[in-house]
Amino acid sequence: MSSGSPPVPRISAEVRDDNPYSRLMALQGMGIVENYASIRDKAVAIVGAGGVGSVVAEMLTRCGIGKILLFDYDTVELANMNRLFYRPEQQGLTKVQAAKSTLESINPDTVIEPHAYNITLPENWQRFSDALTKGGVDPNSPIDLLLCCVDNFQARLTINLACLTYDVPWIESGVSENAVSGHIQLLLPGITPCYECCPPLVVATGLPEAKREGVCAASLPTTMGIIAGFVAQNALKYLLQFGEVSEYVGYDAMRDFFPRVELKANPECRNAVCGERQAAYAAKVLMMGEAAHPLYARREARADRAQKELQAAQARAKACAAEWGITVEAEGKDSLAVQARTGRSPSPAGAASNNNTTVLRSGGGEGDCGLEYAYASQEAERASPEDKSKYVNTSGASMEELMARMKAIQ
Repeated sequence: MSSGSPPVPRISAEVRDDNPYSRLMALQGMGIVENYASIRDKAVAIVGAGGVGSVVAEMLTRCGIGKILLFDYDTVELANMNRLFYRPEQQGLTKVQAAKSTLESINPDTVIEPHAYNITLPENWQRFSDALTKGGVDPNSPIDLLLCCVDNFQARLTINLACLTYDVPWIESGVSENAVSGHIQLLLPGITPCYECCPPLVVATGLPEAKREGVCAASLPTTMGIIAGFVAQNALKYLLQFGEVSEYVGYDAMRDFFPRVELKANPECRNAVCGERQAAYAAKVLMMGEAAHPLYARREARADRAQKELQAAQARAKACAAEWGITVEAEGKDSLAVQARTGRSPSPAGAASNNNTTVLRSGGGEGDCGLEYAYASQEAERASPEDKSKYVNTSGASMEELMARMKAIQ
């Protein structure tokens, strides 16, 4: 896959110095990927050839993907040189032209199709739509995945509408204005949220676009490389069907923190096409169950696993309580009565409870557990002085007497 190397007609697992795919095919030999060679049949669109998109394109090209459709109408500037990919002599070229030249020299087996136009302009909608629906590896076939690496919300909304309209899965990415945080998000029409279901919160603030999250004023090649790596890795997992594709991953460079969450589509999304996709997916789930989509099966399996973990935790808690002589019993809808036992016969008035606070008080007889004071509930706080004795012990015992009683029950 070096500059000037001839195309490789077929991906081979043979380990040879002149086989550029032997290390990649080792994933198949180790059982991680079932059929790595199928990557030659995959086509992805990358919208945005800047600090994230150009690096994603390079990674996927080195992985031997069949075709990349690259969208960007901007030109290479010297200010772009900190973004890992472009070279000073490419200044003035469109980013897609410069990327095509570099990527083809890296791997001539990958088809690079440049699109140097603004996808947000109405006159370019049909061109963009045709690229998504007819730009696959096979003639007039759809692409397999779109990767959004843009730096503005207008382009994201255009991509969102196109992917909803033509049922194209996509991965959205962004880097914060200060270049020390970012995220990626998987968007499957009707299954996960669309971009209008749960956009970044700053969309509603009315701030100028240049101030919003995802529009990168500062630029760190390290942050962009990390986000690009997440995009490319999850694209490979989605295309080759191995591992778990993350629905949302954030990145905080200041703390090296990577939050990972699951998101569900908003049934009240303002985008009507999203609502139609959700309804179609819901009907499919009713008919097919877990076979409706691998993500559905994964969520069901995770929910089942969480339920089993909860049951195991409850069993451990009961075993621990039995070991220490503590019994937890349900009393009413929202309360727990906790009785402390010392091995002697329990007092009939050993415990009391209400919906807000568990109250323990002494029985005062031969089986007394020795607990003299109670935890007062809100009801006790509101009670009149003559009624407070029902909730709080008012014997007036000194601290020394209380300590002596506590030692006696140890």
